[in-house]
Amino acid sequence: MAATNSSPHIPVLLRPLLAAVAPVQGRWLDGTFGAGGYTRGLIEAGADSVIAVDRDPMAHEMAKPWAGPYGDKIIMQHGVFSKMDEYGQELDGIVLDLGVSSMQLDLAERGFSFMRDGPLDMRMSQDGPSAADLVNEASEEELANIIFLYGEERASRRIASLLVRAREEAPIVRTAELSRLVESCLPRAKPGQSHPATRTFQALRIAVNNEYGELWEGLMAAERALKPGGKLAVVTFHSVEDRMVKRFLTARAGAGGNANRFAPQVEMDAPQFTLKSRKAIGPDSQELEENPRSRSAKLRVATRTDAAAGSIDAKAIGMPMMREKKQ
Repeated sequence: MAATNSSPHIPVLLRPLLAAVAPVQGRWLDGTFGAGGYTRGLIEAGADSVIAVDRDPMAHEMAKPWAGPYGDKIIMQHGVFSKMDEYGQELDGIVLDLGVSSMQLDLAERGFSFMRDGPLDMRMSQDGPSAADLVNEASEEELANIIFLYGEERASRRIASLLVRAREEAPIVRTAELSRLVESCLPRAKPGQSHPATRTFQALRIAVNNEYGELWEGLMAAERALKPGGKLAVVTFHSVEDRMVKRFLTARAGAGGNANRFAPQVEMDAPQFTLKSRKAIGPDSQELEENPRSRSAKLRVATRTDAAAGSIDAKAIGMPMMREKKQ
């Protein structure tokens, strides 16, 4: 999401999202407030109020110039996915837009981007251990596992080995330095390919912010916070997150299917959601032209039933799991 105070920001898949959850009414929660695009869209579509949640204090600070006229329709809440049910109950809807925002990428001092030199930070909440702490303190094995698991980088061991050798000379504390090191041990990118450091930066960001853990816990928190008939809409940008959301909703809708038709029928709990569609909603040609970033976006929508909320194992929804550290 791009940060701008002077002109309205149109977030990815807003039009199909509003259409899929219509009619929009009552109390909603926007779990990734960012530049406020979804929150404004929900209010303009008919929501009485929106709890605007973001772990980044900068998001709420930047909203002050334009949020005032909305009065108590926007309720600012500093927080995380995993605690959504503490911020609101009996909600009519929840919207989540996963991943890093443009306003974070665009600020060099936040340390998210390999395109801008800045301190190696990457903390969305601006507190806790930073990416520099992780790069300089984690073992070579842990670094390799993070880069492989969260970045899907095949050269993870080679990169981790180089980073450990480099930090013995001096701590790695700048984004440009990390980008240069990663780039030095990988083949030069061909035209049209992503920058060699893309996967490593993604992996470190996900690890620093516990993004997969927050998504897993957040989906269960949304289940607890929504009232019967409440809508859950989630926009993802890469395959791992979409897999987690898809498997969660499929399992909670009781739509997992029976792998063996000759096996005894297993009694299933009442489903907690009904699916809008088994297939994800993607951008149309107009949106692709307006915003190329939407190309990888997928929207999944489900409606809460009146069944009791429960829990689900992280492995069951395909959450990447770090290996336990050797004692």
